[in-house]
Amino acid sequence: MAKELMIEKWSGYVNEISIGATKEEGGSRSNVIKIGGQKTLPFLFSEGAIPHKPVIAFEVWDTQPIDWPNELLMAYGETVKDPFDWAEKCVKDFSAAIVCIKLAGAHPDLGDKTADQEAKFIGQLLKKVDVPVIILGCGDDAKDNVVLPACCEAARGEKCLVGSAVQDNYKTLTAAALADGHNIIADSPIDINIAKQLNILISDMGMPLERIVINPTIGALGYGLEYAYSIMERARLAALSGDKTVASPFFCLVGQESWRAKEAKASITEFPSWGPESERGIMWEAITATALIQAGADILVMRHPKAIEKVNKYIEDLMDNR
Repeated sequence: MAKELMIEKWSGYVNEISIGATKEEGGSRSNVIKIGGQKTLPFLFSEGAIPHKPVIAFEVWDTQPIDWPNELLMAYGETVKDPFDWAEKCVKDFSAAIVCIKLAGAHPDLGDKTADQEAKFIGQLLKKVDVPVIILGCGDDAKDNVVLPACCEAARGEKCLVGSAVQDNYKTLTAAALADGHNIIADSPIDINIAKQLNILISDMGMPLERIVINPTIGALGYGLEYAYSIMERARLAALSGDKTVASPFFCLVGQESWRAKEAKASITEFPSWGPESERGIMWEAITATALIQAGADILVMRHPKAIEKVNKYIEDLMDNR
């Protein structure tokens, strides 16, 4: 007797968010990236709609990275010395559909660039590349409170994704994103209750839940990945069960977490049994990404072009099963 497959139907769904605005929409982007909209768990196509595939954003810094391994820097060559060349290489040579600009140079320890400098940079960058843009602050809350509003204004009308808002420091960025028509990233430290509370706080300021994405603060392959995976899974189950306060797409900094792991960047001379770091780092990033895709990641910010190529192929293979 044939066994019938059990199909589970959900009452809730993940919010759909658009990043980027074309000329007809008041911006200057060549395309719009849409994420979210799922009505089921990842890739269970028989149980509900999955209208959009996960998207990979290439990470670009506004200053030359000082802590990236040589194997990673070599993938971009001399372009890492000029963020405009770097971003253009991602789009032209590697077919990036979206780029993530980290304003690392604004950090007091990495150049301390002013809000005016960063706003001018964003304005120029938007003329150099025409794909949708994610704008990330430097990570210093006080400096981001000054820099990010200026960058939001410089990118007005482009419907960027801007971050990150945290529980103790969300009001300034939320107000700026609202005023200039951008979406916002809400950071939570691997805690579903904090993620939910932060979304409520941001929405109470007038930002629609449909314009918020959650950064659950993931870990890379190895220590921390399982915990991050379980938190993402719990949030997605809650969203599909009808909890609109956590029904946001997920945003994951895969490259950042993967390439700072010792296993990804340690020299083969130090650990000969681990194999060459050129291959190991790429696989560490790719496997981290594939695991998080299964947890429900919607946007993955990655670094190495070869890892991105592998993960894009993985995504296409999964989507072919529809």
